[in-house]
Amino acid sequence: MTRTIESLGIAAGFALLIGMPVAASAYTGQNLAPQARVTIEQARSIAQKTIPGTITDEELEQERGGSGLRYSFDIKRDHKTYEVGVDARTGTVLEHKVEGPNPD
Repeated sequence: MTRTIESLGIAAGFALLIGMPVAASAYTGQNLAPQARVTIEQARSIAQKTIPGTITDEELEQERGGSGLRYSFDIKRDHKTYEVGVDARTGTVLEHKVEGPNPD
């Protein structure tokens, strides 16, 4: 088991060094997850169907709009970063836009 974890860590580090896309593995707002009906994995899939690319940041937050609980993803594509918001209770895409010069 430890050897597998070591191998995965080495592979991820190597992928980063050679520039392969690696999705973010941890997100902020995990304490809100029990209130969500949509899992982070489901929300990632929805976000990447909306804007295909590499997820560079992800969080679960309370924010106005929709049910008030959303996953927010920063997705890098074509030298731009997009923000995609997915409602954590319904899976509805609440926003998808190019990040401005002063991201949240």
